[in-house]
Amino acid sequence: MRERFDAQLERLNTELIGMGARCEDAIAMAVRALLENDDTLPTQVLEIDAEIDRKERDIEALCLKLLLQQQPVARDLRAISSALKMVSDMERIGDQAADIAEISRYIDGEKMTGRVHIEDMAQATIHMVTGSIDSFVHKDLELARAVAAEDDVVDRLFDQVKTELIGLIGEKPSAGGFCLDLLMVAKYLERIGDHAVNIAEWVEFSLTGVHVGG
Repeated sequence: MRERFDAQLERLNTELIGMGARCEDAIAMAVRALLENDDTLPTQVLEIDAEIDRKERDIEALCLKLLLQQQPVARDLRAISSALKMVSDMERIGDQAADIAEISRYIDGEKMTGRVHIEDMAQATIHMVTGSIDSFVHKDLELARAVAAEDDVVDRLFDQVKTELIGLIGEKPSAGGFCLDLLMVAKYLERIGDHAVNIAEWVEFSLTGVHVGG
C-alpha cells in the first residue's frame, strides 16, 4: 500500500514539474511576444495557459485521489494540501502571462529595448517560479526560503521600471498610453513573483508544518 502511495506521490511531483515548466514557458514567450513584436506568440501563450488550466484540474484530481484512497501520514498530508494550494498559484501565473501576451498585441516593445528593464523582471520571475517548484520536488527548505527572499529583487526591478517609464513620459508625453501598458506588464510580472513566493511558503509549510505567509 505504501509503495503504491509513494508511486502516486512521485507522479504528483512529475505533474507539478510539468505544470511549472509550462508556466516558465508562458512567461518567457509572453515577454518575447512583447519585445520582438511576434504576432504568432500571443496565440501560443494562450494555448499554454489553457494547458496549464487542464494540468491544474488533473493535479487537483490526483491530490483528491491520494487523500480519499490512501491514508497519508501528517507530512504526506501537508505535501498534498500544499500541492493543491500551489497549483492554484501556478494557474494564476498562467493567466498573468496570458494577460502580458494580450497587451503585446497592441504595443511596439522594440521602443523600450535597452531602456526599460522588463526583460530583467521576466528573467527574475522565471527564476523564482523554477526555484519554488524545485524546492517542493526536492524538499529543499533553504531553496524555498531563498525564493521568498528573491521577491525583493523583483520589487526593486518593478520600482526601476516605473522610474524608467516616468522618464519616457517626460521625454515624450504622447507616449503616455504606451508607458501605461508597459506598467501593466511590469505589474503582472510583480504578481507572478508574488505567486512564486506563495508557492515557496507552501513548500515551507509542507516541510515544517508552519505557514509563514500573511
